[in-house]
Amino acid sequence: MAEIVLSKKALAVNPLKVSQPLGASLVFLGLNKSLPLMHGSQGCTAFGKVFFVRHFREPIPLQTTAMDQVSTIMGADENVVEALRTLCDKQKPEIIGLVTTGLSETQGTDIHRCVREFRAAYPQYADTSVVAVNTPDTLGCLETGYALAVEALLDTLVPDTRHAGRRPKQVTVLAGGHLTPGDLETLRDWIEAFGLRPVLVPDIGDSLDGHLVEAEYSPLTLGGTPRAEIASLGESVATLVIGESLYRAASKLEARTGVPTYRFAGLMGLAACDAFTLTLSQLSGKPVPPRLERQRAQLQDAMVDSHFMLGMARVAVAGDPDLLAMHCEFLASMGAEIIAAVSPVKTDGLARLPVAKVIVGDLEDLELAARGQRVQLVVSNSHAAGTAQRLGAPLMRAGFPQYDWVGGFARAWVGYHGTRQALFDLANLMLSQHHDIDPYRSRYWAAERDGAPLALAEAGMVH
Repeated sequence: MAEIVLSKKALAVNPLKVSQPLGASLVFLGLNKSLPLMHGSQGCTAFGKVFFVRHFREPIPLQTTAMDQVSTIMGADENVVEALRTLCDKQKPEIIGLVTTGLSETQGTDIHRCVREFRAAYPQYADTSVVAVNTPDTLGCLETGYALAVEALLDTLVPDTRHAGRRPKQVTVLAGGHLTPGDLETLRDWIEAFGLRPVLVPDIGDSLDGHLVEAEYSPLTLGGTPRAEIASLGESVATLVIGESLYRAASKLEARTGVPTYRFAGLMGLAACDAFTLTLSQLSGKPVPPRLERQRAQLQDAMVDSHFMLGMARVAVAGDPDLLAMHCEFLASMGAEIIAAVSPVKTDGLARLPVAKVIVGDLEDLELAARGQRVQLVVSNSHAAGTAQRLGAPLMRAGFPQYDWVGGFARAWVGYHGTRQALFDLANLMLSQHHDIDPYRSRYWAAERDGAPLALAEAGMVH
């Protein structure tokens, strides 16, 4: 059991976490014809949009209720109702994700009442689903905001039914916020290899994978999970939930629909991949396809090739709880030593990590914990670039955001193939540290005299 250490600092010196509103908005960006609406000032939304654009390098549809000084003091309910009306009238989305920020939460806005007022005033927009979720950015992190939005989405769009298994080939996948678009593409291929049809909720692998379209501009998301698919989750044969942060949402879905749930904390490493593959084989009644058997053998070979570099490697890891857990479990399985682990929030799952202690804090806490520990590798998002440089260790970029690394959002970490590539990259980063020592050159061969080496001249072999 890991010891949980709470940072006692009065402020974040080098912030690690990303706010809850961004996590919630990410969920709605993974739905088809959807539009996230942040209830707050224009600056709150602009800041979040910059993060998304720099990470995904794509245009991001994100709207704001534009609270100003007057509405902040006098009340901003009218802003919400008017924003919903305008979006329904002009953009015609299927889903609007109404997300609060620190400003609206401090003001005390009841967004659920605002939605009821909107419905009463504008019944003609009943075809547009509005999912309201409270996500104050003074609490939690991207992962917790993401989980809250998934719960609100299921509560709003999934009806109470008892038709589990009506679609025997359909499986629901609740994808955690630590998964990338590349991970979701891997998950889709993995599940379809057994003849099953996955419904990914949300599916940023379809909407934010980075593909060109004919339309020059779209005010709504292009791709993602359709609303009709979400409404059919009660007819799936099973729910596969990836990431402990979504376990509560999965439990609520199971209670609402009766669809059995299979839980997976992460899908990196041989044991985790085997457990997921076995579950798919049992659900489909089919043997493991030869292609997956081949990928498993390739991963085993990569483990043999890289264990000399990763065994006993001293690694510092920082990230949201699900991301932290996945990487710590994987690195520990390869024999690495986690000398520092930092999470921005405390969760029950942190105590089960294979580390001596987990610090709930920021990147300064990671740096202080790793300093003097001969750290050889840092795993975190792009915010940790300066930390890794000061520690004199290479940085493996993982998580959100990655604004100084092209294609980080598209990388696949999960599955046999994703784990194999992670092994190669980690091993290469470890090897890169051994090229800092200049090769030795004797001073006798450092110079020439009359075109001959100095050593020959001093030996009398050259006149």
